[in-house]
Amino acid sequence: MSAPPPFWEAKSLSELTRAEWESLCDGCGRCCLHKLEDADTGEIHYTNVACKLLDLTSCACSNYERRWDSVPDCIQLSPRVIGDLAWLPSTCAYRLLREGRPLPAWHPLVSGDPDSVHRAGISVRGRAVRENRTRRLERHIVSWPA
Repeated sequence: MSAPPPFWEAKSLSELTRAEWESLCDGCGRCCLHKLEDADTGEIHYTNVACKLLDLTSCACSNYERRWDSVPDCIQLSPRVIGDLAWLPSTCAYRLLREGRPLPAWHPLVSGDPDSVHRAGISVRGRAVRENRTRRLERHIVSWPA
């Protein structure tokens, strides 16, 4: 008898429990970086400038449950809004699953290791700066690995 498929392969995003949804986050921290959008083309430019709540070592929000108290424009990811967020990294599990693609081998749910995202070079660990250290985001535009 074969094992049942993992929940992320067996369910749609809208069928996931809150715990399952939250576990899809790979902990890369990229969604917590400031982005710039070209007003003429709509192109998204990623920066290495982190939200003030992003812990640059763990790549996790330092106040996740109350983040809106200090970052009111923080976006709550949900199955309803995922398709509207063109700035989600190409490696984001929410985006991958919405597009019908598999999770990569380095994703903690696949590898069983929460540090695999960091070892794979996908996270912002060691590559991001705090937002209070810069005034001009356009000087911090970067390309992240896919």
